[in-house]
Amino acid sequence: MPSYREIRQEQEKCILSPYGTLSSASRGRPVPEQEDAVRTCFQRDVDRVTHSKAFRRLRHKTQVFLQPEGDHYRTRLTHTLEVARIARTIARALGLNEDLTEAIALGHDLGHTPFGHAGERALRDITGSFYHYEQSLRVVDKLEKEGKGLNLCHETRIGILNHTTGKPVDSLEADVVRLADHIAYLNHDLDDAQRAGIVRSEDVPAIIRDRVGQRNSQRINAMVTDAIQNSGGGQVTLSPAMEEAYIAFEQFMHAAVYHNPTAKGEESKVKSLLAPIMEYYTRHVEKLPPEFLAIAQTEGAITAAMDYVSGMTDSFAIDTFESLFIPKSWSVK
Repeated sequence: MPSYREIRQEQEKCILSPYGTLSSASRGRPVPEQEDAVRTCFQRDVDRVTHSKAFRRLRHKTQVFLQPEGDHYRTRLTHTLEVARIARTIARALGLNEDLTEAIALGHDLGHTPFGHAGERALRDITGSFYHYEQSLRVVDKLEKEGKGLNLCHETRIGILNHTTGKPVDSLEADVVRLADHIAYLNHDLDDAQRAGIVRSEDVPAIIRDRVGQRNSQRINAMVTDAIQNSGGGQVTLSPAMEEAYIAFEQFMHAAVYHNPTAKGEESKVKSLLAPIMEYYTRHVEKLPPEFLAIAQTEGAITAAMDYVSGMTDSFAIDTFESLFIPKSWSVK
């Protein structure tokens, strides 16, 4: 009698388009494993990412606004979940593998630093080379499970690595995640900026309001629908009209939000906070947790410190800085 996994693998051959990635055709894991009786290999990847420590830490990492006051601003975790939902919608409509799509989406930002892209730029300045997509792969390959890694499938790993650059990719599922990432962050960052009073509805260019929509849900639905209607033949793409609106959207967000002095005024402090922490742990590797101390012995102190610091949440980075460099009050009795 076939297992539930085998039944699902046969169903995929009927459900997926010729461009969808069959779980039974996966190129496998870095370390071969026995197949699960119930879940396909990509379903197992979804579960491994979801249950990882790095995934849980995304809840306390900045998306765009540093230390926002209020309960409704996006974090790196809510961004990830929004990307996953958008990506699965597109993947299902195009006949692609939803499980692989979800695994890539859930893992794509695991290597993000504290304080969002400001932290990423700071670590890049400090170390000379740091990119969150490369670190995301390092997290799933090397850092999770006390140095054992998650042993994800090749297709999931390459999708995570290339979700920003787009090359090289070997699945349309990875292309879908990359587009979903853009759709998600442009729309939810605008929504957060409007909530913060940084952008007013009337500030949004007419081409965005007319072609994409006035509200967050309208904009996401319009872009997702356009992608589904215009993709095919081995490509994930937008129509020329929507592509033009998307470019205008991105340009507007960079000018009005991503480089807005009100929204980003605190970012200049990020490097001042992370640089001393990096220097401290580079000089005092013995203070690192055991799994990072092992990295220092094999790959060097800077790499070990970078792995440790990049994994910190915003609040933990602040607490670490205070613990290392701010004098504690004391009293004499």
